Amino acid sequence: MRSNYKIGDVIRQVDTRNTDLLCDNLKGLSMSKEFRPSTSNIVGTDLTKYKIVQNKQFAVDFMSVIRVHKIPIALNFTNEQILVSPAYTVFEVKDESIILTDYLMMWFSRPEFDRYADFRSDAAIRGGYGWNELCDTNIYIPPIEKQREIVKAYKTVTDRIELKRKINDNLEATAQAIFKSMFIDYEGAVYSSYIDFEFGKYPASWNLVDLDTIIDVRDGTHDSPSPTEFGKYLITSRHLLPYAVDRSDAYFISEADFMKANERSKVEYGDILFSMIGTIGIISFITDKEIDFAIKNVGLFRTSQNSKIRYFILSYLKSKIVENYIASYMAGSTQSYVSLNVLRKIPLILPTEDVLQHFEKKVTPLYSKMIENTQEITKLNDLKDVITTSMSSL
Repeated sequence: MRSNYKIGDVIRQVDTRNTDLLCDNLKGLSMSKEFRPSTSNIVGTDLTKYKIVQNKQFAVDFMSVIRVHKIPIALNFTNEQILVSPAYTVFEVKDESIILTDYLMMWFSRPEFDRYADFRSDAAIRGGYGWNELCDTNIYIPPIEKQREIVKAYKTVTDRIELKRKINDNLEATAQAIFKSMFIDYEGAVYSSYIDFEFGKYPASWNLVDLDTIIDVRDGTHDSPSPTEFGKYLITSRHLLPYAVDRSDAYFISEADFMKANERSKVEYGDILFSMIGTIGIISFITDKEIDFAIKNVGLFRTSQNSKIRYFILSYLKSKIVENYIASYMAGSTQSYVSLNVLRKIPLILPTEDVLQHFEKKVTPLYSKMIENTQEITKLNDLKDVITTSMSSL
């Protein structure tokens, strides 16, 4: 059986438009090669021109390669139609007796493919990696049984990751339900009176304070350190994950720039990061014992300095109180940006010591399990990368 192909030998373009307006499942493409909810304002947009992605079809955004140095591409694993921008290219495998659709998606997921596409994009006379370049890319295709073996191993890992994520979602919902019960709805409470404020209410025996009177609140560097070949990572809002940071597409900065950034905002285990630009309010609880990154344009809540209330502060930042407070500052603004002063002046309902201790005791096992699951997800992602990288040596 022939094993060396051009990708163009095994794929073909598909161009199905949303002419009947039957599909409204609009998605974009993420850097992690997945479909994501679209953030585009489609008011007044003619959606009949948008493309439909069926099950086992791919969508790719060639325009982003030269800007983000990765090729955003995703496979529709679901049985639901997905609607994408008319600027995207949609394609499918011609013959699954030659190459499995899932195997091809794995092949696209390799870092080597992104580096190759980025290289071709930089080297191109017109500065791009498009359909013709994709079709001209070489691919080694092993026998179909070998493909099935690799896909099965990969799916075992990804299924485990998805299970852990769902468990974390349930644990997160439980923790937030406990917070809401104790500090928003006051279910079962017998407080004699309450004091109202703009974003809620609190018992008269408690206090309402600015958050920065309880913990140190800072933000990351506003400089733009130059990328280096190796060194420490520079983390921005788009790298924040619930209990980790995503280093996969963060670039390195020099040791000197790392030290300079840390003079302003040194991150430690148990701190909380908060996105200040773009999608406001993405929250990351830092679980790394050794910090190998600096932050840029990211809020830093130094809960590492007050571990007795770290989960209370974490839950509070995720609450509707803070969400509505931030929204009040964003109303009418043309920029997706929140200032450091706004973060420092978050109104914090401060309960009595016994209530704080009771809450921390209830939620600590939940957060500990979420952190444990996240650490396992990180290891599983490393294993997933090993599997995809091994495809290069077949």
